[in-house]
Amino acid sequence: MAQRVTPAAHLRGELRLPGDKSISHRALIFAAIASGETLIVGAGDGHDVRSTAGMMRALGAACERLPSAPDDAPGTARWQVRSPGRSALAARADGRLDCGNSGTSARLGAGLVAGVRGAHLLDGDDSLRRRPMTRVLEPLRAMGVAASGAPGERGETAPLRIAGGSLHGIEWHSDTPSAQVKSCVLIAGLAATGSTTYTERVATRDHSERMLAARGAKILREQEADGGWSIRVQGGTELRALPQVEVPGDPSSAAFWLVAASLHPDADLTIRGVSLNPTRRHVIEILRRMGASIEETPRPDDGSGEPIGDLRVRSADLRGVEISPRDVALAIDEMPILSLAATMARGETSIRGAGELRAKESDRIAGVADGLTRLGLTVRVDGDDLHFVGGERPIGGIPEVRGDHRLAMTFAIAALVGDGAVEIDDAAAAAVSYPTFFDDAARVAGGAAREESA
Repeated sequence: MAQRVTPAAHLRGELRLPGDKSISHRALIFAAIASGETLIVGAGDGHDVRSTAGMMRALGAACERLPSAPDDAPGTARWQVRSPGRSALAARADGRLDCGNSGTSARLGAGLVAGVRGAHLLDGDDSLRRRPMTRVLEPLRAMGVAASGAPGERGETAPLRIAGGSLHGIEWHSDTPSAQVKSCVLIAGLAATGSTTYTERVATRDHSERMLAARGAKILREQEADGGWSIRVQGGTELRALPQVEVPGDPSSAAFWLVAASLHPDADLTIRGVSLNPTRRHVIEILRRMGASIEETPRPDDGSGEPIGDLRVRSADLRGVEISPRDVALAIDEMPILSLAATMARGETSIRGAGELRAKESDRIAGVADGLTRLGLTVRVDGDDLHFVGGERPIGGIPEVRGDHRLAMTFAIAALVGDGAVEIDDAAAAAVSYPTFFDDAARVAGGAAREESA
């Protein structure tokens, strides 16, 4: 389904976002590992999270999607998970686990099934089959797991074949900043003999560490002398089920509105109940370096270990900045919408060391460059770096979404803050992470038209 989005007269109002996708995936997986019953409230209701729920159900945990309550945020879901615990999970007869379009489901799922008896086949759609999986298979093989993927241009890909069973702890050093690889290794480490240590050069999102500790895992996180981090988990620990888990709003979804309100000349948006996890808030810091006006109001600690708060963002005069490889690692999912900000900010901006963007739902370096160029903006690609001249405005057009939810929403924001209508050729892609995105856009964008076509 295509959507035609036109410039917004203003951007005003309040938003409650879908539940954080990263936390939603982990809440389902950890509820399935623990023995007992967990109610998950406010989970993201996109296709990716549903894929993970289906995988947990296939392994033997009861995952029931409950009716929404009156105070639930739009686009969120309630899940009741009842599990016999990891030791009672098993591969079903054909071993197939459908990951859909979700790299998180596949990579974290690989770590889970490494400790679940039986032969497992993790597969998904054509997009997932192009995404690199060697990065999770190598540490699993080092732990003694029989794990393989299909040959691809960038190494092994889905479908992944994993024989779950006994595995032993390892020390694994990663040169590629990836919270998904880290989480895969830590989840597998829970089922291993001995301890497992994962070392990363750049601190990546730490939801797994926080959530595992809250459920009784023996986990230790220490900073290395070179500035990196090591995370050690003790194997053989049974997780305890939390009776209820509340998932905060997704900061990656909030990023679209932080950029939109910063760029629009008449904007004042408040975003309620967003995760302000230190490893997820870097997009806020980058935008503030660019001159954005973003106010934070923290909420009281709810005991989950995840800091939550409200954000208010208003129109600002953004300026160009240097976005380093470290910035990219800490805000990898926000790079497409930050690229739009870079085209319109005063002065030049460079995003350096963004090669990991090529391993997402699409090659996001190519997708961003081509799509923004079609909207009349100037983007220069130099290897894994992107360069923007700044001071430009989108004139409208028909960019290619490439089935990528973050590209679909980036180009829609370009219409809201730009000078011409944008035809989103695959608006349904946004439902992967933000099913209510276009409804929210119509509500806060006074005078913005939205027309659907087949």
